[in-house]
Amino acid sequence: MFSLKDKVALVTGASQGIGRATARALAEAGAKVAAAARNTEKLAALVAEIEAGGGTAFTVPMDVADGAQVKAGFQLALAKFGRLDILVNNAAITRDTLALRMKLEDWDAVLRTNLTGAHLCIQQALGPMLKQRAGRVINLTSVVAETGNAGQANYVASKAGLIGLTRAIAVEVASRNITVNAVAPGFIATPMTDPLSKEIKDKMQSLIPLGRFGTDRDVSAAIVFLATDEAGYITGQVLDVNGGLYMG
Repeated sequence: MFSLKDKVALVTGASQGIGRATARALAEAGAKVAAAARNTEKLAALVAEIEAGGGTAFTVPMDVADGAQVKAGFQLALAKFGRLDILVNNAAITRDTLALRMKLEDWDAVLRTNLTGAHLCIQQALGPMLKQRAGRVINLTSVVAETGNAGQANYVASKAGLIGLTRAIAVEVASRNITVNAVAPGFIATPMTDPLSKEIKDKMQSLIPLGRFGTDRDVSAAIVFLATDEAGYITGQVLDVNGGLYMG
């Protein structure tokens, strides 16, 4: 069960955090991984780690906010592996501030990367998946897309938009045996949460019924499941990985 042998996956934002853990987990399950991100040094270290463990991986320089880079990155991955079975849209940025003070460029940057970037990647992935009549698209949204969060209007809007995008594309491509789902992490210990003060972390942790922050492995395990054949009858869904923080 849960084997991805001979499958090819492309993971965006793979240089750190959830993206990095996902690339490793997919490789451990047998997939060949195209690891995409802006930071090529971190990608090279990830690829070396995967290959040292007996897996197959490839570095794909890509800023998902740049349509030309997205197209070029997918072409590189297809030239290397000849097919694409799994797309994980994980790349994201934050530009947090209260809505009243939010600059237009900060709104645009977050929406461009987090939502438009996912759309651009899906467009490139669907070509080979439609030809194969099979595929998995997995979008990383967030618990705040379901609950809201002060000071993150741009981020919340982008992640809520990903849920809508997930469901729209799921309907469009279901007849070709392509599933499209979202994973919504809660409070996860990653480089994005490391700078938070102990006071803030303790307050956040007190809200989680399971009493702890999640790990990147908690999230990557859910992604691997949705990528497998066993999840073939699941589409248009949001899988919450949040320790019980939100039970919608």
